[in-house]
Amino acid sequence: METKVRKIGNSYGIVLPKEALHVMKVKEGDTLYLTESPECSLRVTPERKGFAEKAAIADKLMRRYRNALRELAK
Repeated sequence: METKVRKIGNSYGIVLPKEALHVMKVKEGDTLYLTESPECSLRVTPERKGFAEKAAIADKLMRRYRNALRELAK
């Protein structure tokens, strides 16, 4: 699937094709999360029950063990 970045007022945005919305099982008004992925890319994830809580826990753990994770990444 392909889409283009478009100017929307003073901002920029993308329009997701119907096929992409169908695959992600989302509809108008649903929340999507953008998370950083390798090689200058983003992952688009629809909101699912419990996702926000899990993301908050993961963020807290990554901050707490930042140095250990940095060493493991080497």
